[in-house]
Amino acid sequence: MSQEEVIEKTVTALKKMPLDKGEEVADFAEFMLNKTEERKLQKGIEHLIENSDSFAFLRDEEDLYTTDL
Repeated sequence: MSQEEVIEKTVTALKKMPLDKGEEVADFAEFMLNKTEERKLQKGIEHLIENSDSFAFLRDEEDLYTTDL
């Protein structure tokens, strides 16, 4: 199903719902949008940190501890 079809199907269903249920759907859609945006932001921050040289000195540090017994 394409995005346009999903939108059309959702709008059709919303038109049939009482106002309070439509508001719940709108709140949920807003929640999902915020969650998606936060995930994108988190991935962007992770990418910046991974490519940063701030902790580059740790890459060359010898391993002091091991899990070997």
